[in-house]
Amino acid sequence: MSDKRADRGPVFDGVHIGRPATGALLDAGYRTLSDLPDDLAELAPLHGVGPSAIARLRAARAS
Repeated sequence: MSDKRADRGPVFDGVHIGRPATGALLDAGYRTLSDLPDDLAELAPLHGVGPSAIARLRAARAS
């Protein structure tokens, strides 16, 4: 049986953002970079998504 809160690893859609941030994004219903809001700062209130994760997601979008 799979627990949705199980460790999903430190990588979100190919971007190494850390386990807490990956889990927070998946729990919020995001599955890919294109699912994320245009303004990534909107993710800051999610527990586990900090400035470093947001910066890495921004860089991944820009590339």
